[in-house]
Amino acid sequence: QVQLVESGGDSVQAGGSVRLSCVASTYSGFIYSSYCMAWFRQAPGKEREKVARIGTDNTPMYTDAVKGRFTISRDNTKNTLYLQMNSLEPEDTAMYYCLSKYGLCSDYWDSYNFWGQGTQVTVSS
Repeated sequence: QVQLVESGGDSVQAGGSVRLSCVASTYSGFIYSSYCMAWFRQAPGKEREKVARIGTDNTPMYTDAVKGRFTISRDNTKNTLYLQMNSLEPEDTAMYYCLSKYGLCSDYWDSYNFWGQGTQVTVSS
């Protein structure tokens, strides 16, 4: 079993920045670098949407709405995933979730094996 714990959520003004972290607590034999890691978000009354993902080869991919503003990265020595969010907009307000999936990445929440409890980001205008 893998436990994912997100942190870093905050309330900021539009144009501000927030950095999210997600630490994976793993069992013996778990190889963090073998897992695709992703961030999804869900705003009240809206569908969950993918935000960014980073594969086992460290290739990042972003949804169009965050390209150029968000940066996903991972530190395999610390079993930690990051999401640097700059130029935040009120539309970015949501609960942000960290997810992991063995092997290839996916755009679909249901394809991921593990996810955390989420961290709230609120952006005011």
